[in-house]
Amino acid sequence: MHEIIQEQVKTKVILVGLNTGEYNAEISMQELAELANTANCEVVLTVIQTRPAPESATCIGAGKLEEIKEQVKILDAEMLIFDTELTGMQMRNISDITDCKVIDRTILILDIFAGRARTAEGKVQVALAQYKYRLTRLTGMGTALSRLGGGIGTRGPGETKLETDRRHIRNRIISLEQELKQMEKHRKFITSSRKKNNILTIAIVGYTNSGKSTLFNLLTEAGVLEENKLFATLDVTARALELPDGRSVLLSDTVGFIRRLPHHLVEAFRSTLEETAQADLILHVLDASEPDIQERMKITQELLQDLGCAEIPQIHVLNKTDLLDNKIPEKSDFDTVFISAKFGNGLDNLIKAILYHLPQTAKRMKLCIPYGNINFLNQIREEGKIFSEEYTESGILADIMVDVKYQKKAQDYLVN
Repeated sequence: MHEIIQEQVKTKVILVGLNTGEYNAEISMQELAELANTANCEVVLTVIQTRPAPESATCIGAGKLEEIKEQVKILDAEMLIFDTELTGMQMRNISDITDCKVIDRTILILDIFAGRARTAEGKVQVALAQYKYRLTRLTGMGTALSRLGGGIGTRGPGETKLETDRRHIRNRIISLEQELKQMEKHRKFITSSRKKNNILTIAIVGYTNSGKSTLFNLLTEAGVLEENKLFATLDVTARALELPDGRSVLLSDTVGFIRRLPHHLVEAFRSTLEETAQADLILHVLDASEPDIQERMKITQELLQDLGCAEIPQIHVLNKTDLLDNKIPEKSDFDTVFISAKFGNGLDNLIKAILYHLPQTAKRMKLCIPYGNINFLNQIREEGKIFSEEYTESGILADIMVDVKYQKKAQDYLVN
């Protein structure tokens, strides 16, 4: 008996952008289309309206909306997705004129995040951002909220009806913020414990869909979701990475960045992202095949600067070199490395760069420690790592990772 696989039906959407000259509207709309694809939408039409500023009542003007209304009927579109953040009144007016569901870029991103969150902290952070966004738009949305019904833009904390009580939302925000603070305390305790025990940490950061999770899996074999969609990984994942010199470091994969990331999300995820500021090294992963690579690098660097990461050593990891159409990348150095995480190319150069930038907190040494100095060996054992031990006539022959504070004394027992 053959299993029948039913594909999830895609939502037909029309993308609507506003070009005021403030940013590159064409590139932003391409990214909105990727976001829509991630949310299982089929883009049937893209419309960009040029205006000096958003129209207060309808964002793009009633005349343009009448044209879109006709296209909604012709193309059987089920939803309009605006690249501009809409006010509650604008959303209501657009919905009334076009007789169609309306969401904006922020709602779409929040919805994707809600679907991707796996950990308790990730879910709380997304729910908090959704409630804060909703609270500012209760007034003026009218039937626009109820018209959303189910589907995109309604996933997450629950109620989307107009009758949602403002006081209830405020109480939920307070409750979620308190919950998040408890989770932050727990994470800060873990972070301080790592520092106390001299555990080195490396954070993988970068623009969404640059291949961070693929690289993370290649280095640690962690099995994190890899998908050619935006925000395939949302929750921070950490795994141990064994280096060739014998040291173990903690490698973490973080949420991807994106241009014009909703401020509610940046605020909600700040506590998680701030873990990057505690890292000893940052791997900034970039898609080498992306024409807009410089802009994406700038967006990530600005956010890292905002998080206080400016002084942390950083390696630019230019990924996806397999898509460069035989273009020969520049030679890698310790600050810039060209790789293909998909095929494992350039991994040796990346490891060399990591070893170069990490502080020398421990060193692998071969020692012969006399039996009378066994206490010193026990001290090293507590904070080091034993590779092998052998009992000989002259003492204990140990192949061991020695913490920096013991290395000077360990020189007395060094075996050539």
